[in-house]
Amino acid sequence: MKILFVHQNFPGQFLHLAPELLKRGHDCLALTDAVNTRASAIPVVKYKHKPMAVDAAATRLGRNYTTMSDRGVTVARAAQQLRDEKGYIPDAIFGHSGWGETLFLKEVWPEAKLIVYAEFYYRGRGADVGFDPEFSTPNFDQVMISQGRTAHLGQALIHADGGLSPTEWQASTYPPLLRDMIKVIHDGVDTNVMAPNPKATFELPDGRTLSAGSEVLTFVNRNLEPYRGYHTFMRALPAVMAARPNAQIVIVGGDEVSYGAAPKDAKGWKETFLAEVRGDLDMSRVHFMGKIPYPQFVSLMQVSRVHAYLTYPFVLSWSMIEAMSAGCYIVASRTAPVTEAIENGVNGTLVDFFDVAAWSAALIDGLAHPEKYDEMRGEARKTALARYHLRSVCLPQMIDFVESFSP
Repeated sequence: MKILFVHQNFPGQFLHLAPELLKRGHDCLALTDAVNTRASAIPVVKYKHKPMAVDAAATRLGRNYTTMSDRGVTVARAAQQLRDEKGYIPDAIFGHSGWGETLFLKEVWPEAKLIVYAEFYYRGRGADVGFDPEFSTPNFDQVMISQGRTAHLGQALIHADGGLSPTEWQASTYPPLLRDMIKVIHDGVDTNVMAPNPKATFELPDGRTLSAGSEVLTFVNRNLEPYRGYHTFMRALPAVMAARPNAQIVIVGGDEVSYGAAPKDAKGWKETFLAEVRGDLDMSRVHFMGKIPYPQFVSLMQVSRVHAYLTYPFVLSWSMIEAMSAGCYIVASRTAPVTEAIENGVNGTLVDFFDVAAWSAALIDGLAHPEKYDEMRGEARKTALARYHLRSVCLPQMIDFVESFSP
């Protein structure tokens, strides 16, 4: 097959799939934004997109669609150039629907099968919107804004031949008619790389070295923000650190905004919530690492005694499944889609997202009595192997899914 991947930050979710399909003899190509500098295992063609400023007053609830469809037009013109100048016609196109890139590709290549990565369909109720009243008081305007944000997502799937979603809950956010088009297959974790290692070490910025068995509490996300429970975690820390005077707290994540809004003042979310509790923390034991290379992240998960993961009802982070694969004892929020992967008391502990005292208690107990949770660590690893193993479970399923669209 001749397969075109489309993703503004390629490889994204196609990191393992694209090169594997190439190895199987398929002719693979990726179309991505010119500003994307990530390495690729397959040939890449880049489009140049200069987003136009959107007048919110003029476009009103259509402003999101305007932004996404503008990118879709840019991508379609790049695709048309590929067809007209290179004679390129793919058998299948696999693109992420989140940024509008796939919207008009069927107009360029009507003969191609179009698959979209259907990651999340916004909802006015029952998901992230209004979940956390501290930052988002539920109101009808928010419901309408959220529904307005689905226009390009619905259009993308309507014009596609099929969709793929990583979790059952994320797929369930789509309306029933669209949900029937979606296959659920997780992206997968390389469980051979992300595996328990009793000899692992992790070096802190001050030169100190942590090792497997050390009293280490970890918190990891792309960015430190409310959507991923950074505020709840920080508010739980004073009690944890007071009860565990030897615990080292390692926090990984940037200070940008991946989801939701930035804080109203000039400070980022990192400093906003650190300032709230700084006076009650021993900062010599709190280590903000920023964003770290993947091998360093692997080592960190291997030395973690307790790993905290929180999220609004939203897209599930890869890092939680990776922590399970590393055999971490995970304390996680009782939110969708976390509960698909973690069963309370079996392969981790679930805590109410907002219950700071319960978070402190669970983290303290995990740090104080690691032997109590050895079985859960083992079960977390077993879950990762059985359901999220890249090579034996997820990748074969994704390959079969893509190849099912062969002409």
